[in-house]
Amino acid sequence: QVQLVESGGGLVQPGGSLRLSCAASRITFTLYDMGWYRQAPGKQRELVAKVTRGGSLNYADSVKGRFTISRDNAKNTVYLQMDNLKPEDTASYYCNAVLWGSGPQYWGQGTQVTVSS
Repeated sequence: QVQLVESGGGLVQPGGSLRLSCAASRITFTLYDMGWYRQAPGKQRELVAKVTRGGSLNYADSVKGRFTISRDNAKNTVYLQMDNLKPEDTASYYCNAVLWGSGPQYWGQGTQVTVSS
């Protein structure tokens, strides 16, 4: 059973930073495209950022220039560095793994990010 475990969420003031981590286990990590999604109350889940098996990056327009996704294949971990956080970034953030970029996918349990003064 694939496991994706997120950590690093919390409460931060506007303009602050957080770093999310997602540790994957029971998968061959290098075969998966990895991504971060978020879902705010009453809204659909949306893609925040993605890093492919080959290292290509993709960001939602709303986070470009503020968020950075990266992966460490040696540690089976994907990160999301979030800077200059805004209240509208408040959501539950979910880690996603997609085999070969289009195959079976898996989700973490989510971690809450709240941006508020």
